[in-house]
Amino acid sequence: MGIAVKRIARWLAIAGLLVICLSSPQSPSSISGARAAATPDSEAPPEDDPARARSELMEHLGVASWHRQGERGHGVRVAVLDSGFRGYHSYLGHILPTNIVTRSFRADGMLESRDSQHGILCAEVIHALAPDAEILLANWEPDRPDQFLQAVRWARQAGARVLTCSVIMPAWSDGEGHGQVHRELSRVLGSGDSPADMLCFASAGNTAQRHWSGYFHDSGDGWHAWENGAIDNNIHPWGKERVSVELSTAPVGVLQVSVEDTTIGRFVGRAETKGGQATATVRFSPQADHEYRLRLKHLNGQSGFFHLVVLGGGLQYATAHGSIPFPGDGPEVVAVGAVDTEGRRLAYSSCGPNSEQPKPDFVASVPFPSLWRARPFSGTSAAAPQAAALAALLFARHPDWTAHQVRKALEGTAEDLGPPGHDCETGFGRVHLP
Repeated sequence: MGIAVKRIARWLAIAGLLVICLSSPQSPSSISGARAAATPDSEAPPEDDPARARSELMEHLGVASWHRQGERGHGVRVAVLDSGFRGYHSYLGHILPTNIVTRSFRADGMLESRDSQHGILCAEVIHALAPDAEILLANWEPDRPDQFLQAVRWARQAGARVLTCSVIMPAWSDGEGHGQVHRELSRVLGSGDSPADMLCFASAGNTAQRHWSGYFHDSGDGWHAWENGAIDNNIHPWGKERVSVELSTAPVGVLQVSVEDTTIGRFVGRAETKGGQATATVRFSPQADHEYRLRLKHLNGQSGFFHLVVLGGGLQYATAHGSIPFPGDGPEVVAVGAVDTEGRRLAYSSCGPNSEQPKPDFVASVPFPSLWRARPFSGTSAAAPQAAALAALLFARHPDWTAHQVRKALEGTAEDLGPPGHDCETGFGRVHLP
């Protein structure tokens, strides 16, 4: 077993080094030009024997012993909410169950609207760890939180006990677990004490190196000083992928975010938080070899605490603390970060705190070996469904348990990785079955 563990550690460590930059520009996981963006499925080296690597990882999770006892998630439904299910029919009866239930909440009704298989990868993790669990798939349109909430309601009505979402939407909350979408999501999920309440898992996000949070610091002329008095924060696009700069703050003042193409000296977008709207978003399609910078200006009212996230690019000045975006920042959601086999937080994995609720809740080792492609599944996107699958196994063993009881059980069996108790990098620890 010592050799096997070292073997896993070797390829996970290599993958971890490659995902430091968060994502490849060609990653199928991001939604260009949209607020909804899947956490990056980072490039990882091909695995020479993914089946063997997966078996070793399942032993480490405690799943293999449950399977040997015949406990495989029977009778539990798990909903996968995502944006990328292109070609899922080809995987039925192989990496996915033979029969699954699907529903699109897009206006066009297309579950396979995007050229992405990110959701299939998430569902593969569920099926690998809880092979007898039933799987539901659903998607929604970018910038449509109402459709997302409809998908959650549908999952509950369909009898799902567990829901997993590895897609982030930073501008749908204030970054502190508050806002209208969180309030409705909490209502739909339930308090966790009713037999019908769902347990919702979400990726913590891969935004630790492209996020800023803190109080507005006036440089003296109304511009925010990011670091050492600098009012410019350079953006590094990941190629041709559309970039989205998303600002969230309390609706007490007016902040303006602006992005300039410094190569040609032209602004590509400005947006303000105003009229009670606590978010502002600037999106642009980057040009090859052009350089971009963002600035944040206080226009009027109070200037308080804010979060800023860049999707589709890197950020020169960033803060890891408080970088967990919606939905993982909410107390009603279980946020799962990513670590290597040594239990070290991977540099991109988002950190808390984000609210009064300790965040993240847990972490899981990534990448997760895939049986249908050479590259294993990386990022916090691969962490959330692992935790969700363990919850499904617990629900199957204890069908009378509530969502709250399963959540507490996972806290009790997690492998503590940092200081005793919860910490803002690895939560209560690495998920593990008793």
